[in-house]
Amino acid sequence: MPISFLCPLCIPSCFLILLTALTTLTPASPSHATNILTYAGINLPGPEFSPSNKPGVLYKDYLYPSASDYAFVVKKGMNIVRLPVLWERVQPTLNDALDATQLNLIIKAVEQAKAQKLNIILDVHNYAKYNDELIGTDNVPISAFADLWKRLSLQFANDKAVIFGLMNEPHDISSTTWAQAAQAAINAIRSTGACNNLVLVPGTAYSGAHSWLSSYYGIPNGEALLNINDPAKHMAFEVHQYLNENSTGTTGECISTTIGAEKLEAFTNWLRTYHKTGFLGEFATGNNDTCNQALEGMLSYIEENADVWLGLTWWGSNPWFGPDYPFNLHPNSDGSDKPQMSILESHARKITKIHK
Repeated sequence: MPISFLCPLCIPSCFLILLTALTTLTPASPSHATNILTYAGINLPGPEFSPSNKPGVLYKDYLYPSASDYAFVVKKGMNIVRLPVLWERVQPTLNDALDATQLNLIIKAVEQAKAQKLNIILDVHNYAKYNDELIGTDNVPISAFADLWKRLSLQFANDKAVIFGLMNEPHDISSTTWAQAAQAAINAIRSTGACNNLVLVPGTAYSGAHSWLSSYYGIPNGEALLNINDPAKHMAFEVHQYLNENSTGTTGECISTTIGAEKLEAFTNWLRTYHKTGFLGEFATGNNDTCNQALEGMLSYIEENADVWLGLTWWGSNPWFGPDYPFNLHPNSDGSDKPQMSILESHARKITKIHK
C-alpha cells in the first residue's frame, strides 16, 4: 500500500507558521548554517522499566528522573535529555484517553527539564509494538499509533523544548509498513497545529546507523523512508549505534579504535546526498582504551559533519542500573563521575557552549 504523503488537515496550520519563519526554519535546523551541532545530552531511562508489569508501581517497577538528575545533566554541559516512556502505561487502551497519572508524570518531567533550560525528547520506547503486537497488525493498526501521537501532540503542541521521538528501535516490522506508520504519526502531529515540535523518525532494524542501507528487513530504511514528508519541515532521522560485535549494545567492548566514525559514515553520506538531517538517539561505549578512542572518534566525526547532524544523546544514566552495566553515567555514590563522562562532557560543552 503506498504511503500517503499528504496531510490535508495539517498543511494549512503548519504552512502559515512556515511562512513567518521561512528565512530561518529549514529541514536541517538553523544552527547548521555555521556547522555547529544543536544538541548534546543523555538518555534518562526509567519510565519504561518493567514492561511486563503494566501498569506497574511507581518507584518499585519503574521510576521517573528526579530534579537532581536534570541538574546533573546541565552541570555536565548538556542541553537535552531523552525520556523513554512505555506506550501501554501512557495509553492503557488504544484509541482512548491518555492515562492521567502517567500524563502528569510526563508533564512534571517536562517542567523539571525546562526549569534547567533543557530540551526533552519524549521517546515511545516500544520497539513498534503494543502489548507485544506489531504496529500495522489487526490489533494494533497504524491508525492507533497515529492516535497516540495526536493526543501527545495536543498536550505539548508548539513547545519547542519538547521533541517527539516517534518510536524506539522498531524491529520485526518491514521498512515499508514502518514508513506508513511514521508518516501517519507525523500527519497526526501536524494536524493538531504542533508545527514547532521537532519530530525524530527512526527506521526499522533497531534503527541502526550501520544498517540504514541494508536490505535484510526488506527495502532498506534509506529507501523506504526517503520520501517521508513533514509539512512543517522540522524533522530528523534518528539512528542508534553501538560499537561492539554486531552493534548490539549488549557488551562494553568496541571492535576497534576507529569503529565509531566508521559505523556512521554510510548514514552520514546518505544524509548529505539526500539533504536530510540525522540525530544519534543512542550510543555508548565501555570504559577501556579501545572504546575511549572509538568514542572520541565518533563524537569528533559527528561534529565534523554537523551540516547533516543535529545532535546526540548517550545511553544512559539511571540509579537503578547495576554496578556491572558498562554504559551507566549516573554519578558514583561518592559523587564522582564515570570515566566516559569526561569525554562526553568535553564534547558537549563545545556544542552547547555551557561552561563550568
